[in-house]
Amino acid sequence: MPPLPSSAAPAVQIQQFYDKGLAHASYAVRSGRQVALIDPGRDPQVYYDFADEHEAKIVAVIETHSHADFVSSHLEIAEETGAHIYCSKLLGAQYAHQNFDDGNRIVVGTVELHAVNTPGHSPDSISVVLMDDLAQTRAVFTGDTLFVGDVGRPDLREDAAVGGHTREALAAQLYQSTRRKLMTLPGTTKVYPAHGPGSLCGKTTSPDLDSTIAKELATNYALQPMSEPEFVKVLLEDQPFVPKYFGHGVRLNKLGAKAYEASVRAVPHLAPGTAPAPGVLLVDTRPAAQFRAGHLPGALNLMDGGKFETWLGSIVGPQEPFYLMADSNIALDAVIRKAAKIGYETNIKGALLVPAARPATAPEVDVAAVREHPERFTIVDIRNPAEAQPPIFPGALNIPLPELRERAHEVPTGKPILVHCAGGYRSAAGASILAAALPGAEVLDLGEAVAGF
Repeated sequence: MPPLPSSAAPAVQIQQFYDKGLAHASYAVRSGRQVALIDPGRDPQVYYDFADEHEAKIVAVIETHSHADFVSSHLEIAEETGAHIYCSKLLGAQYAHQNFDDGNRIVVGTVELHAVNTPGHSPDSISVVLMDDLAQTRAVFTGDTLFVGDVGRPDLREDAAVGGHTREALAAQLYQSTRRKLMTLPGTTKVYPAHGPGSLCGKTTSPDLDSTIAKELATNYALQPMSEPEFVKVLLEDQPFVPKYFGHGVRLNKLGAKAYEASVRAVPHLAPGTAPAPGVLLVDTRPAAQFRAGHLPGALNLMDGGKFETWLGSIVGPQEPFYLMADSNIALDAVIRKAAKIGYETNIKGALLVPAARPATAPEVDVAAVREHPERFTIVDIRNPAEAQPPIFPGALNIPLPELRERAHEVPTGKPILVHCAGGYRSAAGASILAAALPGAEVLDLGEAVAGF
C-alpha cells in the first residue's frame, strides 16, 4: 500500500503493512537510508522489499510486547540484517535484545524513537513515540495499548504460563497508562496501533487504521472521563473469547520463531494415495459445498478464508497435531503459510491434496422444513454469547464454536441437529465437528440460509 500520510518532517516516511486476516498492523519508519520496524509479522519479505526499494538498511526491530495473536519475525530479521531488537526489560525475552523502556531512545536517521512504558494489555507493553529533528512529537506507535476507538484487552495474561496477571490489575495499569502517558501527548500526534477491526485483542475497534490523540480523546469510549473502578468495569465487560493459541503465541514470541520460509518448507507433504494416520485430526479447507459432497470421515471443515488462521487457532489446540488438506497445491501452500503466521506449521503432521476417494457426505438442509417446523430439530447456535442474544431460534442451544469440540456431548441426538452461526462460515466447521463427535446423528448445516431467518 502507499505510504501513510504523515505530519512528520518530509525526510521521514511511515509505512504501514496491514494483514487483514489477523487484523495486524506493522510499521516501517524510514529516515534517510535507515529503517526501524515495529511489530513485524511472521513473513519478513515485505520488510526486506521495502528496505531494498528505498536503498535503506533495517537497523532496529521493536517489539511493543510479546504478541499473543501472531508470530513475529523479529529474531529472523535481526539474524538476517544485523539489526538490534528492542523490547521492554519486563518482556522476559530469551533472545539477544536491548532493553527499551522509559528514558530509552533510538536514533534513526534524523529522528528519534522514544520508549514509553504503557502496561495494561500486558505488563511488558510499550508505546513508541516518534520525535522529529525539531524535537516535536509527531506520532506514537501504540502496539496493543491504544487502538482506534478502543484499548487493548487486559485478560490475556492470567494463565500462569504467561505471567499469572489478573485482568483487574492489568486493567488498572491500563487506566494509568492511558491517562498519564498517552492522553498527555499533543493532540496532533498521529496514532498508529498494532491492530484494526476484527482483532480479538480488543472489542470495539474502529475500521480506521490510524488516528490522532485529539480524535481518540473525543471519540474513544475508553478515554472518556471516568474513575479507575469505572474504567475497569467497562473494559472487562463483553470481551470476546480467547483463542486457544494465544498463550502459545506469547511463549513463542518470547523465544523468537524459526525462519519463516524454512519452517514452511519443513512441513511434510504426503504423496498422492498416502493415507493419513488414524486418530489424527483432519482439517479440510475446501468450501462447504465441496466438503458436503464428499470428504474423509471425521474431517473438520475449516474453510480457507479471511479469518482462517484465527479459527484454526481457536478450534485446534497449540500442541495438537493435524493433517491439512486442500484441493490444489496452490491452495495447500496458502493455508500452510497462514498456519505459520500463528506458529502452527510445526503441528502439521502432513499436508495433502484431498484424495479422490471421499466416502463421507453431509446431508443438505431443507430450509422450508426448518422454517415451518423448527421444533423438529435440535438447533445449535455456535455464535458467541453476546451475538446470540436475542436468539434467532427460541430454545436453541448456544455453544460457541471455540468450545464445541469439548462440549459436543451436550448436544441431544434424538432429533436432527441443525447448526447455525451468523453467516455460514462457522456453521460449516461446527456441523463437521458434531458429525465427527456424534456418530449416527443427522447433522445439518444451515449455512448462509441463516440470513433468511
